[in-house]
Amino acid sequence: MAIKVIAQRRVLKIGKNPGVKKFVMRPDLYIPIQEKKVFSEAATHSGISEGVIKAAWYAAGEVIRTWATEGHSVPLPGLGTVRFGVRSKAVEELDEVKTALISVRRIIFTPNVELKDELKNTSIQITCLDEDGNVLKRVTSSDSGDVEDSEGSGSTEGTTPSSGGGSNTGGGSDTGGGSDTSDPDPDPDGGSNSDE
Repeated sequence: MAIKVIAQRRVLKIGKNPGVKKFVMRPDLYIPIQEKKVFSEAATHSGISEGVIKAAWYAAGEVIRTWATEGHSVPLPGLGTVRFGVRSKAVEELDEVKTALISVRRIIFTPNVELKDELKNTSIQITCLDEDGNVLKRVTSSDSGDVEDSEGSGSTEGTTPSSGGGSNTGGGSDTGGGSDTSDPDPDPDGGSNSDE
């Protein structure tokens, strides 16, 4: 198995060097797997009937939604944990605290070690294309396989640390935990991130 990525040459329109041609990476489009196939494969691997697995899956989903909205970090067996949080602006004065400071509600997924290891050990195949979509070459990854830690710690100047030990470099706080390392201008060269 491999993660497929496209690196296509294009003219950058923004950033430090607009008009320059660079190879910009993006994930190759994946075909969504039908829900029925998930239940079928789970039934094959477990020996439990597809109907029972489907009923259990939906029941677990209901429990996860209920507990997460009550403020719990809920385990997703074999995957990690999920919880809800908010991203908000930080203020100095007590009378400035209001719900209008909340800019967005968040679903925060924290993968477990096994899932991170699976990603780390999965190769990445890059297909390089020119501006017209013609294949120039194919490359198989030899990177270190580092996986971004969404639970990073620390803070930067002008930010408020989150309750989860992370930081929000956007100047607010992330009361759902984890870290928000999104930069208002994450790619000064005008490229795109591979996780769009």
